[in-house]
Amino acid sequence: MEKIDAGFFTRHPVDCARDLIGCTFHWYGCVGRIVETEAYAAEGDPACHTFFRPGARRFVASHEAGDAYVYLNYGVHWLFNILARGGGMDGFVLFRALEPVGGLEGMRKRRPGVKDRELCSGPGKLTKALGIDGSHHATTFLDDPECSIFRGPVKHRVEGPRIGISAAIDLPWRFGDPNSTSLSRKF
Repeated sequence: MEKIDAGFFTRHPVDCARDLIGCTFHWYGCVGRIVETEAYAAEGDPACHTFFRPGARRFVASHEAGDAYVYLNYGVHWLFNILARGGGMDGFVLFRALEPVGGLEGMRKRRPGVKDRELCSGPGKLTKALGIDGSHHATTFLDDPECSIFRGPVKHRVEGPRIGISAAIDLPWRFGDPNSTSLSRKF
């Protein structure tokens, strides 16, 4: 399998989000197949953090493509994003759902009593299952030998409007594998 490096994220965030479906995400002993993502534009997207948070705009200006943008959503759930820069539009790719394939013991320990298919079936669920929190913000995680993304076969991929937001919901920037039982919400 081909390992993805930061160069993958020097493209348009929509292309990155679409092309991550089917890839495998390795995070400190946990492995999940990426089955759902969303793209966000750094400029002009009212659903993106950069629209109303100066710190997010500073992050885009001062970090490199492929760096992790991790934030606490409504003071409850950490959300994991990757910065995409240099493809005609800067922005982020949000990991919405993973299908667990390795390191399930650790995931189950962090999310006890949850069915395996639901361990990472939402952006806050997957960060909890993998142990991702604010300490991972602004990291160049792709350079870490225990973290990586590998290209995988794309069997099926669909797109649709983003969910869980109240602005710019009409943009078809949510991507996923419609056959996965680990989606946050069906397409």
